Amino acid sequence: MRFRLLLAMIILATIVPSSYGEMYRWVDEKGTVHFTDDLSSIPEKYRQGIETRKPPKEPLTPSPQPQEKPKPSPPQKVSLPDGIAVELIRNNELLLAEVVLNDRIKQQFIVDTGASFTLIHRQTAKELGITIDETTPFIRVASVSDVISTPLVTLQSLRVGGAEVENVETLVFPMVGGGDGLLGNSFLNKFKVGIDAHNNKMTLFPMKVIPSPEYPGGFHKDYWVGQFRFYNRNVEDLKRLKAKIESQGGRSELTRVNNAIRYFENKLDELERRASSVGVPRNWRQ
Repeated sequence: MRFRLLLAMIILATIVPSSYGEMYRWVDEKGTVHFTDDLSSIPEKYRQGIETRKPPKEPLTPSPQPQEKPKPSPPQKVSLPDGIAVELIRNNELLLAEVVLNDRIKQQFIVDTGASFTLIHRQTAKELGITIDETTPFIRVASVSDVISTPLVTLQSLRVGGAEVENVETLVFPMVGGGDGLLGNSFLNKFKVGIDAHNNKMTLFPMKVIPSPEYPGGFHKDYWVGQFRFYNRNVEDLKRLKAKIESQGGRSELTRVNNAIRYFENKLDELERRASSVGVPRNWRQ
């Protein structure tokens, strides 16, 4: 009976709600352990040995903190490469740059940012070992008195100062007045060009940057649009020329025209494959 009373008291002590306040433990002369929350109910002679027990505090549940929304990362800035400075040579009103062709021949070319192509003399092509025959593609170029079928060749490399471009399409065309050739946009369109005519300096900023959605393959929209327009225009012009030759019954130029059409169609197919592989939008390829 004594054991059951002691057990009941212990169980009672453990289930008392925390709101009841302090509990008191005391032992009588028989060794019986008592618990009470009323201090006055404990006999005076046992109050010297009482123990006070505080009920356990309920743990505070922290209020949920609002989660901060992740800040959107700022748009990635495209860092343009540093410019390449080139010293120019003045010849009256002309500005010339020293160029190196195929790492073999050094010449002085007139700088012309309005010319579609780089130009070289036929003699220069010969010195470079470039063969020109009926299989050589050509472009129709208007001269003062006529339209000339001008051979189009590809230089392995063209270097101006510290700037170098490989596979530069170049016209073989007679130069008149100053300069060994002409530095046109088949080279210059790979750069943003700044010319300081007062100090005879040119700065070339490479157009190719780190590829991104705005710069597929590392090139801006204007580059891709210009490339597709160039090849499409030449295919259309040559097909019109072919139709004209056929309507007039001429056969002597037909082989050259067909070869030229095939060349530009192949270049256009190659450009299309490049553009597809780097994600150039379809409306940039017209």
